[in-house]
Order: sequence, then C-alpha cells, then structure tokens
Amino acid sequence: MLPKIGVFAPLLAAIAFANPFGHSQVYVAPRQVWNNATKYEVKTPPLTTNWTYTIGTDPWQEYPRPQLERSQWKSLNGIWKYENASSPDAVNSPPTDLDNGSEVMIPSCLESGLSGIQSNTSFASWFLTNFDVPSDWSGEKVLLNFGAVDYEATVFIDGKQAGFHRGGYFAFTIDITPYLSNNGSFATRQNGAHELLVFVHDPTDTAIIPVGKQTTSPSHIFYTPCSGIWQQVWIESAPATWVSRFDVAAGMDGKVDVNVISIPEGSAEAVEVEVKDKGSGKVVGTGSGTSNTPFSFTVSSPNLWSPSTPTLYDITLKMGNDEISSYTGFRTIEKGEVNGVQRPLLNGKFEFLFATLDQGYWPDGIYTPPNREAMIFDLQTLKDLGFNAVRKHIKIETALFYQACDALGLMVIQDMPSLPPKGDSFLPNPDQQSEWERQLVLMINQQKSFPSIVTWVIYNEGWGQLYATTNPEFNLTSVIRTLDPTRLIDSTSGWRDHGAGDFHDNHHYAAPQCGTPFYSILSTPFDPSRIGFQGEFGGLGHNVSADHLWLVPQAVNSINQTYEISADLKTYNYRAHRLLDELREQTELFACSGAVYTQTTDVEGEVNGLLTYDRRVLRPDVEMWKKDIGALYDAAAGRA
Repeated sequence: MLPKIGVFAPLLAAIAFANPFGHSQVYVAPRQVWNNATKYEVKTPPLTTNWTYTIGTDPWQEYPRPQLERSQWKSLNGIWKYENASSPDAVNSPPTDLDNGSEVMIPSCLESGLSGIQSNTSFASWFLTNFDVPSDWSGEKVLLNFGAVDYEATVFIDGKQAGFHRGGYFAFTIDITPYLSNNGSFATRQNGAHELLVFVHDPTDTAIIPVGKQTTSPSHIFYTPCSGIWQQVWIESAPATWVSRFDVAAGMDGKVDVNVISIPEGSAEAVEVEVKDKGSGKVVGTGSGTSNTPFSFTVSSPNLWSPSTPTLYDITLKMGNDEISSYTGFRTIEKGEVNGVQRPLLNGKFEFLFATLDQGYWPDGIYTPPNREAMIFDLQTLKDLGFNAVRKHIKIETALFYQACDALGLMVIQDMPSLPPKGDSFLPNPDQQSEWERQLVLMINQQKSFPSIVTWVIYNEGWGQLYATTNPEFNLTSVIRTLDPTRLIDSTSGWRDHGAGDFHDNHHYAAPQCGTPFYSILSTPFDPSRIGFQGEFGGLGHNVSADHLWLVPQAVNSINQTYEISADLKTYNYRAHRLLDELREQTELFACSGAVYTQTTDVEGEVNGLLTYDRRVLRPDVEMWKKDIGALYDAAAGRA
C-alpha cells in the first residue's frame, strides 16, 4: 500500500511512478490445475470506506429480485474458488483440482479489494462453488440465477455445460433441473453437494461491447474495470410451469398494465394479480388474464408515487402453483406543453428533474457496493440535500438499487452502457451494433417495472454512436417506445443530437446552458419542440488530503483535468451557489426543465463529487445547497 502523504501538490511528485468462443457439453482434456491458492481476505485497496472491513464472508443476503420474489430460495453468495485462465479458449479445459483454488468473494469484481483477488485485469477466469438442494424442493424445478456477470458466462453443473450468457449488466436464469436429477430424484456428488463451475470472459474495452466507464487503462473520467460475478447468485424452486418475467406499469389513473411471461414458452396459463396496500395488507384491486398475453385492470383512487410521496403497493401474482411477490407505484411520466414550453410532467404536473451524475463506483468494490447500507447511504445523502433524481450513468445497477430509489422517492434517468469511446476508428460494425441494440432491449425489459425510472438514455456524448451514414437513435427511440410507452426518452445526452427523442440535452461545464438561446461548441441550438435539459454541468472539484484519494499514479496525475478546482470548501460552496443560482435564473427566464449535476462522489482521479470517493467527506454546505435546490423547484413552480 502506498503511504499517506501530504496534500495534492506534493502528492503528485511523491508517487510519480468479442469474439464468441467455443463451448463444450462435457469436460474435455487436457485439464488445468488450480494453482497459487490463497485464503480469502480483503485486499487493501488504494482507498477504503467505512464498510470495507465489515462485510464478512456472507454478503448481500437480501433477496436479489424484489419485483419477482419467490419464497423458496437459497443464496449462493460467499466464498468461492477462483483461478485465472490463460485465454477464452480455456473454457474447453476446465480445472480438475477443485479444492486448491484461491478463495474469492462472490459477488465482487475481481479487480476490487473486496474480492480478495484485486487483479489488474482479468480477461478469462474460472469460478467454483458447491451447493446442495433442499430436500423439500423434490419434484420442483431448480432455477439458478445470476444478477450480472461481466461479460460472457459459461455455466457448468456437475461437469456438463448448462448455459451461456452474454452481457455484463443483465440478470439471467438457467433451469438446471436436468443436470441435477436422476429418475426424478436429485443426484448428488460424493460430498453431498453439486458442483457449480463458471467460466467468465471479459474483454473490457479491448472489444467493441457495452462497457460504460470501464477501461484497461484507467485515467481521468475512465476507471478500473469490473470482471467476474459482480452481482448476486442464488437458486430457487419453481413449479413445472413458472413465471420468468413480470412486467407491471401502473398509471396515475389507476390503470394497471400487466404482462406475465411464462415458461415453457408459448404456454397460456391462468394468472391472478392482487394489489395490496403496503401498510394494512388490504386488497385494493384485482385482475386476471393469461400468461404471455398482456392484460389490464383498474385500482380505484390510488395514492400516487412521487419524490415527495413515494407510495408503493404490494402485489401478489399467482399462476398455477407459482406464487410471486412484487410491488408497484402509481405514477405517470410524459411530455406536455405548459404555458408554451415543453415540460416533463409527473402525474400531470411539471416536475423539475434535478439529479446528480451517479457513476456507481466504489473504491473497495469497484462496481459492487460493500453492502446494501453503503449503497443506500449515497442515495439518502442526495435525498437529504434536496435532489429528486439520479442519472445512473452508463451503468446498470442491481435490482435492489432501483428498489431503494422506489422507496426513497428518487427518480432515475437510466443510461444504456456505452460502447468504448475510442473515436471513429472504434465504431461498431453491423454485428457489433446489432449486439449492442440487443442488450439495449434487455435493459428496457429488465428494468421497466421500477416506478422510479422515468427516462431512458440511449447515447451519451456520441460514444459508440454511428452518425456518418445513419442516425440509429431515431429507430432505437421507436423501438423503446414500443417496448415501453410509459417513459420519456433522452435519445442523445450531449453532443451528436439530430433531433430524436423527448429532450434537447446540452452538456456544459462548469456553468449551465439549459434550454437557453445560447450554446457552446459540441452543442446544438435549443430545440423548443423538445424538453430543455442540462444533461451534465457543474463538475466543481476540491482538493483533499491523501487520506481521501485513490492513491494510484494514473489517477492522481489526472486530478488537474477536473473541470474546475477550488482551493478550499468555502470557495467550492461559493462557486456551487453561483452555478445553482444561474440554473435558477435559466429556469425562470428560458425553457430549462431539469439538470444533472456532476457528480455524486469522487471517482478515482476525479475529485468533483459531493462526497469524496471514500464517502467520508461531504463537501456541500448542506443548508445552502438545500436552499438553492429548493429555489430551483420554486422557480419551476412559478413557470407552471
């Protein structure tokens, strides 16, 4: 670990130093052997948080999928075995010495201290655990679930390939029953448990895949990558015909739209849905239909969801012998004209969207927060300051993140993870573009039932955006509207804006240019037919001591690239007050309908967060920021 030294100036001197792969249905020779085994312990990262050394070896025990929850389930999180693999082709040569691998924490990023590995870059990896199936699940399906694996996962059960998944941000489920059973009873290995072996291939930004801010060469606004099984793993029991997806959308008029996807595909099973008051458990509405066919029903006079009243209702879904617990919130988000200006309307009223750019990075966990408490700490900090939204920036979070936003009343502007922003020579070919679009559809279908999500963002600042001969955002906007007509679409957040979507989204540091008759380079003149929005602004930096910095040379050496740096917190808050006041004036004078302040926390070499990267220092003068943010909402109300 690097020593703690000085503050910013002496610190710089002191530390100057997709292609698819083949698959096999069974193990094949030659086989590898685990080596360099180590017992699990948290590796000291370049920076810690208050949670780093508190997670234990049984992390994230909350049910991972709160909108499709079954009562019979078992977490497979905890200590697994790990081995680095030589190449993607190693999938054909699984290891055999299953007891001598290094220990790794699941879920985690292999590059993180919390993983116990803290590798530099992990392009190919093996993961192993054993599990048993509760005896009272006999006769049921056994479903194996992964919250997310970055990037490609090949799954083996007891030596046979059971499934394959591509996409580093998406949950997937494998029916592993055929690989466990023998004449109707579960077969077990000699130690009484089944073997789960997962091969992961993650090219990060060496290939043109959805990667967000991850890079193999971290510096400035691009950060340490995340490889491996970074979200939860669990098994659960289900009947022969089971619910694989439950889409629900509830509007301000009380209408509830439901679509239940069942397995086997194409089945048409009777479905019953009950909506219950969360406090009393009283049934307030019911509906029925069949699986794989959308249907609707109405709840009379529901209490509406909003940032000030984040009311949620419990749902019970029954399809044959499969019973699911879920929830929803009644709200309507749309674009509408208010006094001659296009506005975002929440439940029929102009709602000024004020968010932070939320990267979702942690110094000890990289993509994976240490625990749920830490994850909610960030969101509660924003809520306490007066923000009513977050822009989840080119990353997709665990379902528990969106559940927390639902419960706290934070609207979510959800980005699609971008392709690597390496310039025009690294733009996608037709196959790569098709795969990125496939994963865009996965994002919409996976996240669209969370009431807190109000906007989808397709492209960020032109990263991976084709533009020379075609503008794909127009067609993609239409695709998203078909998949989810209940939300707004920000087709291009910043830069290459050709007129698609509901927002005219300008990025400008540090001062805002929100729905104004003036603009700067890389932007376009304001389009009054769309919502005026400041997709990014601010970025005010502030020096901190080495105790709160990500002590990695490339990161420290890039601190001076921060958009603007203040020498002390008094100056930082003075500058913030001026920017927030300017945004208020633009809301009063022009067509500004919302903005995204950069950013929630510092990340590696960026020191422009409301919180430092370790979450130990809150920069804002809380009362000043609350007053200034309140003035934004008052200005918007004055225009409504």
